[in-house]
Amino acid sequence: MIKFNQVHKRYPGGYQALKDVSFNIAEGEMVFLTGHSGAGKSTLLKLIAAIERPNLGSVLVNNQNVGVLKERALPYLRRNLGIIFQDHKLLFDRSVFDNVMLPLQICGFDYRESHKRVRAALDKVGLLKREKSSPIALSGGEQQRLCIARAIVNRPAILLADEPTGNLDAEYAHEIMAIFKSFHQVGVTLLISTHDESVLQDTGVRVLNLRQGELQAASTGSGQA
Repeated sequence: MIKFNQVHKRYPGGYQALKDVSFNIAEGEMVFLTGHSGAGKSTLLKLIAAIERPNLGSVLVNNQNVGVLKERALPYLRRNLGIIFQDHKLLFDRSVFDNVMLPLQICGFDYRESHKRVRAALDKVGLLKREKSSPIALSGGEQQRLCIARAIVNRPAILLADEPTGNLDAEYAHEIMAIFKSFHQVGVTLLISTHDESVLQDTGVRVLNLRQGELQAASTGSGQA
């Protein structure tokens, strides 16, 4: 499903974000990506979505080398990806409903089908009763759930999440992780970046750890899934 083969990423100015990173993620697998701030976690996720391109090595998504895709092919790649950004990227001049509707509008979905999908996504994350609200009226945890609804509304096969519990208290973080686990149970492939060690407890899933751009030995979250 996702394969990194000796990937290097250097930014202009010489900063080496990733060094010789190789790993595989199988279809339907749930994996955590950990590491200190600046370890390269966000860069790695952006490479999967072809927001960034590697300098060396290959990034394969569904056996497609996304690092060499032409611009016109990127929308087709991203239709199969759900991305939850660290800084939310919500539109505060639009309602909760319209924020979730936006990806479907971009992809040209039928109006009636789009409405059904948006309401289903909001219901999944517990925000259906807030569909007419402005995102600014939501709590931090509700805004994160809104981001999840927007990421899953097109029913992606792969879900990428960049520090989804980073600014949340323990209760909200637990709720967000429960939502991710429910996606995993129905076969969605998940890669979740976090520096919060508490979310790794008792997961039983694989953990990839980055340190200064280099991948350390993989481990498993303590306990059973």
